[in-house]
Amino acid sequence: MHSAVLLIEFGSIILGLGLLGRVAARFGISAIPLYLLAGLAFGEGGLLPLGASEEFIATGAEIGVILLLLMLGLEYTASDLVSNLKAHYPAGLVDCALNALPGAVAALLLGWGPVAAVVLAGVTWISSSGVIAKVLGELGRIGNRETPVILSVLVLEDLAMAVYLPIVTALVAGVGLAAGSVTLAIALGVAGLVLFAAVRYGRLISRFVSSDDPEKLLLVVLGLTILVAGVAQQLQVSAAVGAFLVGIALSGEVAEGAHTLLSPLRDLFAAVFFVFFGLHTDPASIPPVLLPALALAVVTALTKIATGYWAARRAGISVKGRWRTGGALVARGEFSIVIAGLAVTAGIEPSLGPLATAYVLLLVVLGPLTARYTEPVAMWWSRRGAARAGAADAVRPEEERRAQAPVGD
Repeated sequence: MHSAVLLIEFGSIILGLGLLGRVAARFGISAIPLYLLAGLAFGEGGLLPLGASEEFIATGAEIGVILLLLMLGLEYTASDLVSNLKAHYPAGLVDCALNALPGAVAALLLGWGPVAAVVLAGVTWISSSGVIAKVLGELGRIGNRETPVILSVLVLEDLAMAVYLPIVTALVAGVGLAAGSVTLAIALGVAGLVLFAAVRYGRLISRFVSSDDPEKLLLVVLGLTILVAGVAQQLQVSAAVGAFLVGIALSGEVAEGAHTLLSPLRDLFAAVFFVFFGLHTDPASIPPVLLPALALAVVTALTKIATGYWAARRAGISVKGRWRTGGALVARGEFSIVIAGLAVTAGIEPSLGPLATAYVLLLVVLGPLTARYTEPVAMWWSRRGAARAGAADAVRPEEERRAQAPVGD
């Protein structure tokens, strides 16, 4: 009986997602906000809570994030990664300064203390690689000139999580300096080892994975990715970082074949991830923290746009590309919820969880919109300003002539 209910619930979810995707395509918008609203409707405190399929959806959501980051990694080689990191690390520092500071200040103003300030700083700092990867694919921008800049910022954030998450874990658990240092050292070592293997032995890994049989290629790539992601997460490194580095390690025909085979799976499980996020949000917990969450969302949306614009300008990208870069980075998601969850589990601040949830919901809905419309809005505003300036220049000579004319004229 339980299996029958599971199949009915999960089948209904997949069917509903397909119909929502059609609605989004009909109106030319991203389907992500609709997936999130569907999760809210059928989650805790929603219209019709789901029970039997919750655990299955949770596993599918994890696979969705892993596949999103794997597919993003497949677009670039290890040499691309290293060169981008060397070229764009200042953007990572600017990103941290502009986007972590508002969260820390907000926590202190709310009287939550220094530990909560460190946690909320991470919530507002880290963009959602999963949402951004999905949006870039939907908008057909994977091959754009500004995409490597976006990728560099995201990779720097994800790699920074290898340092940040162990620190936050130690802080919220009250772990001593020695134990926290050991955890941090292990996390850094694992991330460095995977990155080294991807750069140094990428060709060997591609040769090992390569197969002319699509079925075998699919199973080996998918199995290797989930295995590496799981080991990375077990060792206090993000599973998303592990999946991304597997994608970086694969190149040539293997990467192309894997991309083709895994694209449908990515779309399926990515949609499940966004539904899962909504399922675990109680709509009743959002109104009390909506105003501070909205204020924080507006401020950090602007700081992310500024970050992307600065990073793209530094890379020599055109003005339009700069605005597209900034707009694409606005969305927050999986990492922000993970960070807030650590504090909530440890009982640091009861209101932090609802605030983080409302904040992420706002920006995960706003993110696809800013990615699409920041550049055309900025260009429209620029043309409007230029037109006003031109009109002022045309009027000024006439005013100057009248001012210089004799009084009797």
